[in-house]
This record gives sequence, C-alpha cells and structure tokens, in this order.
Amino acid sequence: MNFTVDPQGEIVIVTCEVEKLDANNAPELKAHFLQLNKVGTNFMVLDLSKTKYCDSSGLSAVLIANRLCKDTNGGFALTGLQPNVRKLVEIAQLDKVLTIGHSKNDALDLLAK
Repeated sequence: MNFTVDPQGEIVIVTCEVEKLDANNAPELKAHFLQLNKVGTNFMVLDLSKTKYCDSSGLSAVLIANRLCKDTNGGFALTGLQPNVRKLVEIAQLDKVLTIGHSKNDALDLLAK
C-alpha cells in the first residue's frame, strides 16, 4: 500500500508511504484525491514525511488535489516536507501557492481557519 487515508472529521489526511513519489505511483495518489473529492471530501492534508524524492508527476498530483479542494470551497495542505522535496517545491515556486504546515497538527490548524 503506497498511501493511507485517515479521516479526521471533515479533513482527510493522506499519508504517502513511499520514499519516491514519481511516475510509478503518482497516478495512484491522484486517483485517491479524485475519489475523495467525488465523495464530498474537500479538505485534505498530504503528509510527505516519508517521501525523500518527488518528480513532476508527484507535483502534478499535489496540484490536482489543491485545485480539487479549492474548486469545492475547501482547502489543501502539505506537511512533512523533506529537504529535497521542499527544495523542489520552492524551485517551482509552489510554496507561494500551496499551504504548507510544519507538522500534521499545524497543517490541520491551517485548514481549520
């Protein structure tokens, strides 16, 4: 299992259980986000604390989740960014677009506002 889904009230935490979020598993993550959104979930946190590498496919899945949540008046946040993943997000200037929490609780608090 590459991803776990943990409902926390209105917010669902999706945890990435892989070290590399890339073209091999990003479609599965995207499918999770689409399914969650389809059943009415529009507040999601993606925990990347176990992920040390992310490519453009992974970033695409993240951006899809962000768009799905925003389009349904919800919210999306990232947490647990490892140094290499954080660097990629910053290089792509997505740190200006995405909500990023330093911890899971921080991310949950950011969405609860």
